[in-house]
Amino acid sequence: MARLRVHNDRIEVHLTPAEKTLALRAEDLVVQRDDIRSATVTDDPWVWIRGIRRRGAEVPLVVAVGAWKYHGGTDFVIVKGKRQAVVLELAAGEFARIILSTNHAAALIDRLKVEPAADEPAE
Repeated sequence: MARLRVHNDRIEVHLTPAEKTLALRAEDLVVQRDDIRSATVTDDPWVWIRGIRRRGAEVPLVVAVGAWKYHGGTDFVIVKGKRQAVVLELAAGEFARIILSTNHAAALIDRLKVEPAADEPAE
């Protein structure tokens, strides 16, 4: 399963060798935190996959890894079984959306929350 690293300025998605092979991708994903418009936890990531597979592999309801093309752009998907997933909507970059199955979805969402600056009131 892909490892996620959350930094102050970016998120790194480190793909396993098998995921790189299935996705036909040589590099890991790096997403700038400023590019993340929203992050959602879902119990059924399969309903979030849109478009057609451009490159990668899919066995429906078992595994989907790779890039999916739709009329508005491209999404990157790593979905495995019925695991919870995080859906990251992106404003810029290579992908419009990243869908990642993870056992730590709630913790990832918590790590993505940005603390208000010292001069801004907390809501």
